[in-house]
Amino acid sequence: MLKIFLWLRYLGKRRVVLLSIAAVALSCALLIVVASLFNGFINAFERGAVDAVGDVVIAPPERIADYPELIRQLEGLHSVEAATATLSAQGLLHLGKGNVRAVEIWGIEVQKCGRVTAFERSLLKGQAQSRSQTDGRGIEAYVGIGVLAKPDDVTDEYDFNAVGQEVGREVVLTTGAAVGGKDGSQQFKRKSLRLVIADVVFSGVYYFDNRIVYLPIEQLREAVYPEASQPIAGQIQIKLKSGCDAEVALAEIRGVWEAFAEQRLGWEAYLIQGTKIETAIQMQARYVAEFRKQMGVLLLIFGVVSLSVVLLVFCIFYMIVERQRRDIAILKSCGAGSGAVALVFVGFGLFIGTLGTLLGAVLGYVVTKNINALEGWIRVIFGLKLWKASVYMFSKIPNEVDWRAAGWIALSAVAGAAIGALIPAISAAITRPVNVLRYE
Repeated sequence: MLKIFLWLRYLGKRRVVLLSIAAVALSCALLIVVASLFNGFINAFERGAVDAVGDVVIAPPERIADYPELIRQLEGLHSVEAATATLSAQGLLHLGKGNVRAVEIWGIEVQKCGRVTAFERSLLKGQAQSRSQTDGRGIEAYVGIGVLAKPDDVTDEYDFNAVGQEVGREVVLTTGAAVGGKDGSQQFKRKSLRLVIADVVFSGVYYFDNRIVYLPIEQLREAVYPEASQPIAGQIQIKLKSGCDAEVALAEIRGVWEAFAEQRLGWEAYLIQGTKIETAIQMQARYVAEFRKQMGVLLLIFGVVSLSVVLLVFCIFYMIVERQRRDIAILKSCGAGSGAVALVFVGFGLFIGTLGTLLGAVLGYVVTKNINALEGWIRVIFGLKLWKASVYMFSKIPNEVDWRAAGWIALSAVAGAAIGALIPAISAAITRPVNVLRYE
C-alpha cells in the first residue's frame, strides 16, 4: 500500500510524469497503427486473391479439354466444396467513338463461379436482375467498373448512379486467337462480339476492376477457339471445405489431376508435372514476403525512434529520485531495504508504462478503425488524397487491428518504461540516509 501511495503522490505532484505517460502512449499507438495497417493490407491482399480465384488453382501449360469431367472428379473429394473452370483471352472493348479499352477477358461458368469465388457478391445490380438485361441482343457481359468509368480525381470514388446506367448497354468486343495454318505458320484470327452489359463488377480490387470483362465460358470458346469440338478451360478454380487441411487437399487434388491428365487427356509426363497446383495464398507468397520485409524495416525505424521514450523516462525518474532523496532516506531509516526502495521506482516505471500502454492501445485502436474517416477529413481540409486505389490496389484502407502485434508492442512498451526507471531506481537504492538527513 505504501508503494501505491507514493506512486499516486508522485503522479499528482510531479506533472512532468504525465509527459512520460504521453510519450509511451504515442509511441505505442504509432507502432500499433503501423503494424495493423501493414498486416491489414497483407490480409486484404490475400483475401482479394481468394475472392478472385478461389482457394486452389490448377494452372496447366495447355488448355484442358473435357473439363466438366475433371470438375466432377474434384467435387467428389471430401476436401473440395466446389470447382469451376475459366478461360482467358485478350481483347479490345469498344465503348463508343474514340473510347477503346484494352481488356483481359475471363470466360467463366456464370451459374457456378459464385460457389467458388466472390463474383456474385461483386455485382453492382445483383445476379437475378442482371441476367434479364440481355434480352437476346448479344452475349451477356460483366464488366469491371474501372473499365467503364474513372473515379473522381479528388475523392477517388466512382459515380455509382452513372455507372449503373451502363447496365443494358450494347458494346463491341474485338478478340481472337493465333491459329495454325496448313503450312505450319501461325495466323491471328480476329473475332468481333456484340455484348450487352448485364452487370458491373465492383470487387474493390483495382487490378480486377480496371481491366477484366467476364463472359460465359462456352460463348468465349466458340468465339476464340471454334475448332475445339468439346469444352476447354485454361484454369480450374477450387473452393475448399471449411476447416480442411490445405496441404492434404493439395495432395488429393494433384492425385486426381495427374490421373485425369494421363488417362483422359493422354498428356506427356512433362506437361503433367509442369502444371501448377497452388493455393491462392501461395501464389501471392512472393509479394507478401516483400510487404512483410517493408513492414519490418518501417517498424524497426519507428522502434528505434521510440527508444527515446526510454531516455525520457530515465531523465524524468532520475529527476524525481534527486528531488525525493529525503523520502528515500526516511524509508531506509524506517527499515526499508535497498531492494524495496529500488522496487518502488521500478514499480512506478511499470505503473507509468502500463498507463501509457493502455492509453496508446486505445488510441491505436481508434485511429486504425477510423483510418478511412481520418483520410477523408484530411482530403476535405487539406485537399490531399492519401489513399489512391490505383496505387494501393484496394478502394478502402484496410482497418483491421492486429491484436497479436499489439500485444507484443504493449509488452515492449511496459518493459521499456521499466528499463528507463531501472538506473534511477539503483541510484535510489544506494542512497545513504545519514548523508541526506544530515542536511535536512
